[in-house]
Amino acid sequence: MDASAAKLLGAGLSIGLGALGPGLGLGFLIGKALEAIARQPEVSGDIRTNMFIGIGVTEAVALYAFVVALILIFVA
Repeated sequence: MDASAAKLLGAGLSIGLGALGPGLGLGFLIGKALEAIARQPEVSGDIRTNMFIGIGVTEAVALYAFVVALILIFVA
């Protein structure tokens, strides 16, 4: 395996595994938020606000993996 193939393989693994965690996290986060809203509809505004903050933090992890993949492809 030459260096360019290893670079592309590393980038693919980086974004693939880096998107797996946030995907699972978002599924759990949104599912639990919907359960909480179904149980207590009167606090849905607070739950929704906290859910969007959690979504932003979770998506940041996927963006970091994307940046690492781009660095591997174009810089390394």
